[in-house]
Amino acid sequence: MTKLPRLYPILDADALARASVPLDEAAHALYDAGVRWVQYRDKRASDAEVVERMRLLRTIFPAEESVLLLNDRVALWAAAEADGVHIGQDDMPPAEARKALGRGALLGVSTHNVTQMRAALATNAADYLAIGPVFATDSKENAEPVVGLEGVKVARALTRLPLVAIGGITGENGREVFEAGADAVAVISALLPEGGREMAQRVRDFLVFLR
Repeated sequence: MTKLPRLYPILDADALARASVPLDEAAHALYDAGVRWVQYRDKRASDAEVVERMRLLRTIFPAEESVLLLNDRVALWAAAEADGVHIGQDDMPPAEARKALGRGALLGVSTHNVTQMRAALATNAADYLAIGPVFATDSKENAEPVVGLEGVKVARALTRLPLVAIGGITGENGREVFEAGADAVAVISALLPEGGREMAQRVRDFLVFLR
């Protein structure tokens, strides 16, 4: 079974642009803080741009010691040198994604309620599932309704697959999410520079909270 790290950072192109943080700078901050699992999400760039950026990330997160996942673009995963793909409810269906990836690549699937989680589980395609948003978040446009800690508990009761909680999670509330049953927390905004603290320091601070 897939082993998830407690911290699952997402390098989101839009969030990085808003924070004026270059992709390579953000990636080095994560790597230098000890992160070896990361997802890249870019909904606006062309396929060629996404492949180029993923290959840049691969140089920072070497394949022999890191896991690098691509959000959505299943058809690009091999060219992008990814270890797998994470898909949402509006992306390729899990069964089709698994067929395209084969069994050697990682596949994560986002869910937002019991119905979606059961549907994802029925396909037997995912290596891990995500549930959220746990709390309110500004990191994603048109976010789904908040599921709260109770939603994490319900999701945990439905599956033994590794479970990633996402949405509004900070160092301060992260422990509650683990207590509710999550194996990992996916984080975007809480790792970005704020209040004079650079990204590398925010990542280290977050990791301290999760110990």
